[in-house]
Amino acid sequence: MKKLLCVLLLVVSACAQTSTPPKQQVLWQKLESSINEVDHNLDGVMGVAVLDLTSGDKFLLRADDVFPQASSIKIAVLVELYRQAQEGKLKLSDMYTVQQSDLVQDSDIMGGLTPGVTKITLRDLATMMVAVSDNSATNVLIDRVGMDAVNAEMDALGLPHTRLRRKMMDLKAASEGRENVSTPQEMMKLLQAVYAGKVLNKAMTDDFFKMLSTHKDSWIPRDLPDGVQSANKPGALEGVRNDSGVMFVPNRPFVICVMTTYLRRERDGEEAISKIALNAYRMFDRIARASEYGRVISPGNSSK
Repeated sequence: MKKLLCVLLLVVSACAQTSTPPKQQVLWQKLESSINEVDHNLDGVMGVAVLDLTSGDKFLLRADDVFPQASSIKIAVLVELYRQAQEGKLKLSDMYTVQQSDLVQDSDIMGGLTPGVTKITLRDLATMMVAVSDNSATNVLIDRVGMDAVNAEMDALGLPHTRLRRKMMDLKAASEGRENVSTPQEMMKLLQAVYAGKVLNKAMTDDFFKMLSTHKDSWIPRDLPDGVQSANKPGALEGVRNDSGVMFVPNRPFVICVMTTYLRRERDGEEAISKIALNAYRMFDRIARASEYGRVISPGNSSK
């Protein structure tokens, strides 16, 4: 009996040592309140997943609801591209000759290239897909890696609701209900798995996040301080605004996925994403720079 009691005490002690400090719990509660306020004021439907990659703490709001992904589904395409490159099925340096048949709407770079002449690498296509959300480049990559392979990898990672069901700008498929979808929690888990090295080796993981951090016009980092690395991919459709990614706050990186749909005004969704991202950043930055008691010592600060 005494031995069992000692074991239980050790378990309780271990749990206490790994639990979130009470003062940080208050910060999480205030973040939750601020997100709930944004949600209450949004004329639409919103889902949120925020994950502390250091402690494992998370906040979830309608996190298992399925949302249309728009261009955010390109994160899944990028994961499969890098996975196949790691397995030697392709090389990011493989060359591709642009074809007229590749070109679809919203292809700002591909549309300006010369079909039948211009040769670009798969890495170039991935950069176009991430930086300017070039739909033609995305479709070429989907053909290269295979739609079924993308979905099979999502299944292997335990993400049954994350589905690539059509190419970009395939309005016929969309009208038939074949939408590219995911949930806030599944997109969070996908990014967490890549970050933890469960999908790619270290070199590939680093390169993946470098690619996903390519500068782009998006809503998560819009109001954040300059210099914060944001590995994210936004998505936009009529009535839909999404953004998912990893924010590399020094010493306290976190995943944030915000999805909105049924929006009366798309701009409201964009502003909601930016507000939630800023509030989350402020909390994680504060925790990263403070002691367990909340004391922050900035460089050059000589106060007592």
